[in-house]
Amino acid sequence: MKLRSKSSGLVALAIVTCFTASGCSVQADNKEGAEAGQKDTTSAIRIVVNSLGVIFPEGMDENNNPYLSYIEKNTGVQVGVTLPPLNGYDEKLNVMMTSGEPPDLLNTSSPSWFINFVNQKALTPLNDYIDKYGANLKAKIPKEAWDNVTVDGKIYAIPSLNEVKGTELIYTRKDWLDKLGLRPPRTLQEYTTVMKAFAEMDPDGNGQKDTYGLSILERLGRTSPFLGAFGVQMNAWYERDGKLVYSGIMPEMKEALAYLHSLYEQDILDPEFPLNKIDVLGEKIASGKVGLYSAAWSDTRSLIAANRKNDPKAEWIPLDFPIGRSGKHGVYSTSNVRSYNVVPLKSKQAESVVKFLDFIAGPGQQNLKLGFENEVWTKAGGKLSIRFDEHIKQGYRGIYGALADTVEPEMTRDRLKALGEPFKLYENLQQIEGNLMENRFNGPPTPAMGKHQVKLSKLQEETFTRMIAGMSPIEEFDNFVKKWKEAGGDEITGEVNEWWRDTGKQPGK
Repeated sequence: MKLRSKSSGLVALAIVTCFTASGCSVQADNKEGAEAGQKDTTSAIRIVVNSLGVIFPEGMDENNNPYLSYIEKNTGVQVGVTLPPLNGYDEKLNVMMTSGEPPDLLNTSSPSWFINFVNQKALTPLNDYIDKYGANLKAKIPKEAWDNVTVDGKIYAIPSLNEVKGTELIYTRKDWLDKLGLRPPRTLQEYTTVMKAFAEMDPDGNGQKDTYGLSILERLGRTSPFLGAFGVQMNAWYERDGKLVYSGIMPEMKEALAYLHSLYEQDILDPEFPLNKIDVLGEKIASGKVGLYSAAWSDTRSLIAANRKNDPKAEWIPLDFPIGRSGKHGVYSTSNVRSYNVVPLKSKQAESVVKFLDFIAGPGQQNLKLGFENEVWTKAGGKLSIRFDEHIKQGYRGIYGALADTVEPEMTRDRLKALGEPFKLYENLQQIEGNLMENRFNGPPTPAMGKHQVKLSKLQEETFTRMIAGMSPIEEFDNFVKKWKEAGGDEITGEVNEWWRDTGKQPGK
């Protein structure tokens, strides 16, 4: 029986909205005419996009705000926006795609969803439209990203880029370490010692056993640094003997799961982890129940900041990534494609969609990432300054900017430093980028992924969760590997290795 009490209260996560790399950056023109009465539009499109969980200021919504007016005025395209609920987002897109009149643009972050509709020949090839109307897209998006959305020479999506290369690093309560006479851990064994002490030695001094040694998210989220100590990451492909092998079926993954199960058995790991959505984990961090976890690089300004507000004595520091017995360490690397913008074959507005996205990637990039100059930010002497009240209030702009994100390293640096030096946002990214584990498969999703990936992902998540929680023995891993292979994994592996050979990346090619 686990002896943990569930913490209460909710963390306000609104401040995260534009602090993630997908929401902001630097460069561009002002909003002159953005709110002018008549919109100079020559065409209209209907788009379906991810809300990113943002909130609009009073009196505004996704179809009535200065940033959308700014886009419409500068593109001559009138835009009707639909924001489906975050839960079941891709399922909503499925319904829209099969309707008699689908939208003109749908945005998804799911490679499986994208390739499934490529397989169905339901998407418009965009090569000619990009050549004619996508000069900024061609200039800003690298070949590797275009390769991710190209099948048989045809471009079926306009990619939005990941501005960051990785997201996780471990933060801990230094005040808890000091109180218990512990040093910052470096090896996995030292980490285990620290986490056990945090769970058992009452680091918050309230006389109750109500703190966690480690807390993670549902679906094994926020486990990357611990998996890295075993030389593996979730949903990645690694080279073994000249071939690519899926990480989820490797012996190293079995070892990592056994380690996490041992933390659960020792009452070190939060027993509620299968139910931990991000708001639940945030609640536990803010209320002082967690003193060590794998944080997102921006958590110093959100979840950790919320804890510091509640407890001014809380002192958080980043740690070196845990090193396993074989000397391995690191975290997962993100795909260069953050999301896919597709045009259904039934749409007649591919030209307008490309013009719309080309503006976002080009002249509109600065305002949509950073906000309107002199309202949200100013620059003097080469240094960027941000008005945080307006920055948060106008964070909804990220909905539009995220559709065609590009990578501007200097702009990212300036923006993150302006968001607050104490939060070490830029330094966090630098530490992560120095410890990335490369996923060797970076081609477009394969046809078999479109057919099988959703069910295989569900099988993996359920099996791994049950193993960690002791509901299934660790030996169940071998049976999982067999099921994974038979349920489409072998088919996917064959296609991945065909890509590996055809691209000349296989050793000796």
